[in-house]
Amino acid sequence: MKVPSSELLAETEGGRLRPIGAMLDEQAARGADLPALTCDGVTLSRAELAANANRRARCLAQVGVAAGDVVAIMLPNSVAFVELMFACWTLGATPAPLSWRLPDAELAAILALLKPRLTIGGEGAPAAGASIIDAAQLDGRTLSGAPLPPCTAPVLKAIASSGSTGLPKIIIDRQAALFDPDQPLLGMRPGGTVVMPGPLYHSAPFGSAQLALCFGCHLVIMPRFDARQTLALIERHRGQWLYQVPTMMHRIWLLPEAERLSYDLSSLDYVLHIGAACPIWLKRCWIDWLGPDRIWEVYSGTEALFATVIGGRDWLAHPGSVGRPSPASGVCILDEDGAPLPTGETGEIFCLPGEGRGATYQYLGAQPRARGALQSFGDLGSLDTEGYLTIADRRTDLIISGGANFYPAEIEAALDAYPGVQASVVVGLPDADMGQVVHAILEFLPSAPPLDSDDLRRFLANRLSPDKIPRSIEVTAERLRDDAGKSRRGAWREACGAARGRAHVA
Repeated sequence: MKVPSSELLAETEGGRLRPIGAMLDEQAARGADLPALTCDGVTLSRAELAANANRRARCLAQVGVAAGDVVAIMLPNSVAFVELMFACWTLGATPAPLSWRLPDAELAAILALLKPRLTIGGEGAPAAGASIIDAAQLDGRTLSGAPLPPCTAPVLKAIASSGSTGLPKIIIDRQAALFDPDQPLLGMRPGGTVVMPGPLYHSAPFGSAQLALCFGCHLVIMPRFDARQTLALIERHRGQWLYQVPTMMHRIWLLPEAERLSYDLSSLDYVLHIGAACPIWLKRCWIDWLGPDRIWEVYSGTEALFATVIGGRDWLAHPGSVGRPSPASGVCILDEDGAPLPTGETGEIFCLPGEGRGATYQYLGAQPRARGALQSFGDLGSLDTEGYLTIADRRTDLIISGGANFYPAEIEAALDAYPGVQASVVVGLPDADMGQVVHAILEFLPSAPPLDSDDLRRFLANRLSPDKIPRSIEVTAERLRDDAGKSRRGAWREACGAARGRAHVA
């Protein structure tokens, strides 16, 4: 995919917006020797990171990458990943982060939509029909690390998603790659330390990493999430800002209490969680542990239709809420026929983007969920009398059993609270009588005892109404959720449906 050159923004008009590709050089000029990036025991100063990204940009130019191109980056979290994403912006190109572990068929479908100029890394890419280049071939050691002429990518990023439908799609961020480094957001402070344990091929970790470096923060990333290592990195680097998703929060909470409390987290003043609905019990635990002023939640989507933010103190007054949408967002709750629902009733969340339909994003391989000018992420939720929004679940994850609606997120929150459960996924399986029945897949800690179905049923009976308790339960040794807390729910649904004999009746 290439954006026509006529749409390129060669310079900014007024204000303090500058090309993102120039941000590393600008921060290096403000403090060359300050730490910029740490990963796997290696730390680069601002000057070193800027020079490396400039060298990689020159390498990309030598292999044909130009302004308006899209470059697929299929690498684990690493110094090379960060250098290459900024190298793309330096040339006016758009980075498209992809998981290096995508199945061949899904990768082939994504690359067919994306049509990147270049694919970096990704062992499965050749099988998907793509030519690849290794990141090591783009280090540019012999090339100049001096700044390049400023150029602005017309598209900030291209994010791949299978969504809840299982069909690959690309979300094109229509925001140009421009930035004001002197207007910090979301509690990030210039010179502060941001700890990022999430995979950069997901939108929120990718965007948070970009923000941190553009603001002049010290970004600490992990090759992959580890609960103990996350706390150790906060202590070692005096981390002030931490990215989390509920799965990470749960795994950290599962650490033995004495071990969890042994780490010095006194430097931490902002924990932001995003990416999925956080179980109320788990959020209360974190607030009790770190205090309400440290815990913040953002609700939005890659499409950037609207966003809400809620702090711990506000959340305690509105448990389960993700915050209050601004009146300008035009958020409303609609039923299946598109009619507005009364306060407190659950339906699909729609909004009216201020800049109009399709202003913030474009889909490749999918159509927006829309009713006239209103658009939706596809989530279900409700608004209370004060305008606070609560998320129920994804619309496509909804289980309809005997005419009743069940939300997997609610059942998973109860299952995750059971001692020894590391992760859970709830799906609806076809049933001739009920239409669908609730089925749960559980991943236990290695140290946990075998499942006692009767004990689990008694545990759930205190947290769920009887009709929400899973009819069947399956224990798996496979990892249910990735480091971003995402699960391939459709694949699990198909696998469970094909092998229902393995399920343990609860």
